[in-house]
Amino acid sequence: MKLYPPGNSGQRKIAILYNARMPYLIDGHNLIPKLGFDLSSFDDEIALVELLNEFNRLSRTGQIEIYFDNAQPGGREKQRMGMVNAFFIRRPKIADEAIRLRLKQLKKGAKNWSVVSSDNRVQAEARSVGAKVITSDQFARNVREILRAGPVEKNDPAGKTVLSESEVNEWLEVFGEDTKDISKS
Repeated sequence: MKLYPPGNSGQRKIAILYNARMPYLIDGHNLIPKLGFDLSSFDDEIALVELLNEFNRLSRTGQIEIYFDNAQPGGREKQRMGMVNAFFIRRPKIADEAIRLRLKQLKKGAKNWSVVSSDNRVQAEARSVGAKVITSDQFARNVREILRAGPVEKNDPAGKTVLSESEVNEWLEVFGEDTKDISKS
């Protein structure tokens, strides 16, 4: 979000440009080989989730849900792993089907999500509900770019701005909030 602070004149105009962080639904086994992991490895899913947590930390992406086929018998079907929700789908269902069901569950909110998959059926389903589609190749390139670039600067070119304490207090005053105890919290 890019905020333009109010001027000193009597008339205050507030212009807020909204840069929404779009959450992701990811077909995990499509993405694993694109990021250099081995699908036959015992811990390929965990390695991918760890990488996505680092990607999320650096990019400030927001919510990530990742779906994996062939859950281990007796294992947990859903795990919160850092900033990533991982879903392990048991046979006879597959991750593609779970993603399609999640999109239906989101209803109109699906348009706020990006679906990462190289599966044509999943992509078609995502488009049909207005979700953004990103191929696994495209997303992998984006992840590698973000990891290579490192942490986001305080005022980055993407328009994300971190406000100082005094700027936060000024905005709170604009919206009629009490700023007395803000610095103590």
